[in-house]
Amino acid sequence: MAESTVLLGVTGGIAAYKAAWIASGLTAAGLPVDVVMTDAARKFVTPLTFSALTGRPVHTSLWDPATSIGHVSLAGRARLAVVAPATANTLAKLYRGLADNLLTSVLLAHEGPLLLAPAMNHGMWSKATVQQHVAGLAKRGAEIIGPDVGRLACGESGAGRMSDPGVIIQRVLARFANP
Repeated sequence: MAESTVLLGVTGGIAAYKAAWIASGLTAAGLPVDVVMTDAARKFVTPLTFSALTGRPVHTSLWDPATSIGHVSLAGRARLAVVAPATANTLAKLYRGLADNLLTSVLLAHEGPLLLAPAMNHGMWSKATVQQHVAGLAKRGAEIIGPDVGRLACGESGAGRMSDPGVIIQRVLARFANP
């Protein structure tokens, strides 16, 4: 049987740099972490960062020839999946069941708990469609962590700031302590 891992999905928001703290904290706690990054996430932070922090390869493409049917194997060994930051785009894809990149494909195949840490501008967060997607995902069993209220990357303040990485780490560790 393959080892049980945490799947950390990193999407393309400015809060992607905070996902490195999550990867580091979970690894320090003794959990193997498989990181899957979207193309947009790689505009904010590099796969090398996550590979150095986890000691594991980082997955970025559905079309990686080295991992035949990689999305299925990644999903199968993940005991838990967390997406931080979870952008409005990714939340919409998950809500609709779209699988147009490696992360959304893995998450569609994943059968374990899903934790989502939304992060976006407060104007985006307040939109009815985003709220519908989040509520629908929660109704289907996803655990929503945040977002917090505070200063946003745009310089404004409001709801949409990704929850503190320490809070996300604790929620993941709690799930591993209480399966």
